[in-house]
Amino acid sequence: MPYEVLARKWRPQVFEDVIGQEHITQTLVNAIRTGRLAHAYIFGGPRGVGKTSVARIFAKAINCTEGEPGIPCNQCRSCHEITEGKSVDVQEIDGASNRGIDEIRELRENAKYMPSASPYRIYIIDEVHMLTLPAFNALLKTLEEPPPHVKFIFATTESHKVPITILSRCQRFDFKRIPLPKIVAILEKICKHEDVHIKTTGLSMIAREAEGSMRDAESLLDQVISFAGQTVLDSQVPEILGIIDRGLIFESSSAIIEGASPRCLAVVEKVYNQGYDIKEFYRALMAQFRNLLVSLIAPGKHLIDMSESDKEEIKHQAEMAGEEKLQIVLNFLIVRENDLRFTSYPRLVLETTMIKLCSLGGYLSFGDIMKKMAVLEERVISLSPEQTRENGKPLSDPPSDWIPNVKEVAPDIASMGKVDAEKSNPTDLKLQPDKSVSGEKTWEDFLQFVFGKSK
Repeated sequence: MPYEVLARKWRPQVFEDVIGQEHITQTLVNAIRTGRLAHAYIFGGPRGVGKTSVARIFAKAINCTEGEPGIPCNQCRSCHEITEGKSVDVQEIDGASNRGIDEIRELRENAKYMPSASPYRIYIIDEVHMLTLPAFNALLKTLEEPPPHVKFIFATTESHKVPITILSRCQRFDFKRIPLPKIVAILEKICKHEDVHIKTTGLSMIAREAEGSMRDAESLLDQVISFAGQTVLDSQVPEILGIIDRGLIFESSSAIIEGASPRCLAVVEKVYNQGYDIKEFYRALMAQFRNLLVSLIAPGKHLIDMSESDKEEIKHQAEMAGEEKLQIVLNFLIVRENDLRFTSYPRLVLETTMIKLCSLGGYLSFGDIMKKMAVLEERVISLSPEQTRENGKPLSDPPSDWIPNVKEVAPDIASMGKVDAEKSNPTDLKLQPDKSVSGEKTWEDFLQFVFGKSK
């Protein structure tokens, strides 16, 4: 018997097997049980999240005569034919290769005939957005008033490309990306059944690379098993999938936060020598600083998909950098992305960008500056003119009768011919405040001006 890939072997056959789309499966089951079936449905969402699988299960559920309402038995002739793709009454059409008006006219003519052995004749059109505009127009009348024995199920990854005249004639269901923990749970179940030994860390890397697609995750797991065999080490997963090592990402963010330019150059050297795509590394670096910023802004919202150990390191680096600096670094990376995208020497752009980020230094937000100003004001107001620092120098401004050093003022007085510097008494010299320089502005006036601007 030929080998069947995991994505096909573990394809859902009942609504309960569909992961992460409970809002859709429950609605369809209730519609079947109450007899409130629409004549046309459109399933939209990302790739590999269960659109076509749900369409097949729905077709089996409404044509199955032996199972309970909403639950196909997968034992009768109709269920077997639909599962194997041999059913005469359930036709799957590829919208990308059958996109012309002639194919739609043929479908419209065949829809008039009654089903051969099932209650309904069902048309599943995958990637329906690929149909031409004349083909959509030819389908409008049939879609609006179809025969009672015909059901249409459309699936697309780009719902916005489907004409609004088609959308308004269908019940629309939007599929979501599958959360990472649910993908990991399914992969663990598959590995247990297939007798494959792999740690949760390796499965998390596979699930993260799948980007919410269950089919992609199963395909990647199949690829990893083919490379490593029945026992998969965590170090083998990034090697076969070409995933950038998380250690390099953390080392890069740490070097930028600490301002260590030599470490940044060493990281770029490793990235280049290990054959990673520079642009992919740059995107991973942007995602890293996004995670750092999110860990400060919303630490308890579960917006970061990574292991607990990585979350602890993220939290440590984020607290070291501060929110203001993270925002500046992330904005800088976003602005410079176009330079990397169109350059013929991406390594040079990456090196100069990281060196520039290392020279940013520390930043305080405006709120932090105002807090420090408020603390300084309280200290100044609370101190009397007689209070001094530990070294004996006055903290406040000198009084108006403060006596300066004779050596500082004697030459000027002698040049005026009014005072003999050698015979003059230093106590007779008074330093008058220069109102033209100070403008009669005090420290309190400055603080009032600053706090007035901040309101």
